[in-house]
Amino acid sequence: MTNQLTKPLAGWRVLVPRGGPWGDQVAANLRAKGAHPIVAPMINFAATDDAPALNAALTRLAAGDFDWMTITSATTVDVLSSHRAVVAPGTRIAAVGETTAAALVAAGYHVDIVPSEDNSARGLLEEWETATAGVIPLRVLTLRSEIAKPLLSEGLRRVGHDVESVVAYRTIGVPVSDQVVADVKAGLVHAVLVTSGSVARQVREQFGDIPERTLVACIGPQTAKDARALGLRVDVVASERSAESLIEALVDAALAGTAPAL
Repeated sequence: MTNQLTKPLAGWRVLVPRGGPWGDQVAANLRAKGAHPIVAPMINFAATDDAPALNAALTRLAAGDFDWMTITSATTVDVLSSHRAVVAPGTRIAAVGETTAAALVAAGYHVDIVPSEDNSARGLLEEWETATAGVIPLRVLTLRSEIAKPLLSEGLRRVGHDVESVVAYRTIGVPVSDQVVADVKAGLVHAVLVTSGSVARQVREQFGDIPERTLVACIGPQTAKDARALGLRVDVVASERSAESLIEALVDAALAGTAPAL
């Protein structure tokens, strides 16, 4: 009983679909719970196809041409860092998700808004008016992935703000090893983590139908919605869009006896 409480994921093989610092941290947290993480990056990030537009936007950002900048992923923070982007002192920053906010702070940037309830573009829109004291119009730079839905940009425009939406990077699929594919298809993996809509697409395309004995765990309601739209079964949904919440959702499933022994 003690081992179940201290190592609730003992013996679980868990597929972690992202590498880098994020994947390393999640793997370490899974090991602390007793799991055996399989780090198999399924997506990577490439430079935007419109570098001149991004460079021009970052030049204007440094010059103070924007009142606000919105950042929806830690990858966008990596883009800012790689370009040595400067944020003018008068420009405020809104971040979607604690992970994004933490990445901004770690990279030396400040954060003025993080949605307190719904860590999504929709959640940010709901809290925007209060955070900005209802000032309209504001000049807003939204940096996003090539495949991201323009929900935030469109929502801010509908309110009446002057929004410049710029693609900061492209998301590309990465094939996992034949061994990982074989293990997942054979039901030898207890859980597959799904951390974004783009990861969901790769899980669906590379693995096909996930065996019933394997839990498909999504990092939040929006990712779960995207996964289901792709025909992917969803078993576990984290209450918050964070790695910590995702792992806790797995722990809850394990303690509830949701996943059968392999």
